[in-house]
Amino acid sequence: MAEFVVRMLYAPRVTDEVSDEPAGVTEGGETVHPRPSTPLPDRAPPRALGDLASRLLTASVLIPAVLYIIVIGGYPYLATVLAFGLLAQREFYQLIEGKGARPLTGAGLGFGAAVIGVAWLSSEYHAMLLMTASLLVLMVAQLGKARIQESLASISGTFFGVFYVAWLLSHAVLLRFFYRSAEAHSGGESLSAIGLVPESGIFLTIYCLAVVVLCDAGAYFAGRSWGRRKLAPEISPNKSIEGALGGIVLGTAAGLATKAYFDFFWPELSEVLSWGMALGFGLVLCVVGIIGDLVESLLKRDAEVKDTGALLPGMGGVLDRIDAPLLAFPAMYYMMLGYVWLRLY
Repeated sequence: MAEFVVRMLYAPRVTDEVSDEPAGVTEGGETVHPRPSTPLPDRAPPRALGDLASRLLTASVLIPAVLYIIVIGGYPYLATVLAFGLLAQREFYQLIEGKGARPLTGAGLGFGAAVIGVAWLSSEYHAMLLMTASLLVLMVAQLGKARIQESLASISGTFFGVFYVAWLLSHAVLLRFFYRSAEAHSGGESLSAIGLVPESGIFLTIYCLAVVVLCDAGAYFAGRSWGRRKLAPEISPNKSIEGALGGIVLGTAAGLATKAYFDFFWPELSEVLSWGMALGFGLVLCVVGIIGDLVESLLKRDAEVKDTGALLPGMGGVLDRIDAPLLAFPAMYYMMLGYVWLRLY
């Protein structure tokens, strides 16, 4: 399963195809329009091959490392989530700076790290309290700035960066250590009776990532092969309804395959999620992941940039890579809380 995820994870996304063929050539005083070139199925433009090679090279290092860190958990996992969160949040602030806003970057990054840290130490309740405190501090900090004309953009942009990146990504911590959160919400009921064990978060986190990552890959290949009707032409012209449907099919199948893999090798970790719920959750996560992708595309289109950064060769920025998981992690976490509550009561 891990090898399959590695192969499919960073399939190149749809890009606009620009023909290098001239509009017309003059031969003997006559303008001859060349025939439109038909791309050969077994060949790709050199640039596309280079991008794909870069993606695969980065993926060959990144994906095994991420899977390993999910399994071992602990401080390495916290440090990884913090690194991804702060880098993505910084890219977001650079995005809105390009639109003329002046976010309080230092304060925003500080609160972002604190929100993820509180999720590690406690629960989503205390992280939300910190979110409220961060908004108050940002408003007070803005009072001391000389240029009051930028106050609205500064406060809203800074706080949205904390919410959109740090708060949503903190659910990656809550999901990995889901047993602790379930204990706090269960009222002392026995979680082992429903198949939930302290390390069930390993399965839940990998399941969530497998669904959204393979949904993205499926959307690319299905859209490339059968895409006709635009999904959101004003936001992302290259995304199609057919691609989205293909992504949902492959993403849901990836979730079921992950469930089967864990049932065979580590059944105690995946026992908590029934096959029916694995199917249903997979469908929901695919839709949520597509929405997350479109939201980030909306932000980039408004900022008139192709990628949020260039840190990951062939992939763009960190925010480009975690756009779908940003919404999928909270969705998976709260669906699991509801599912556990229903099974207990």
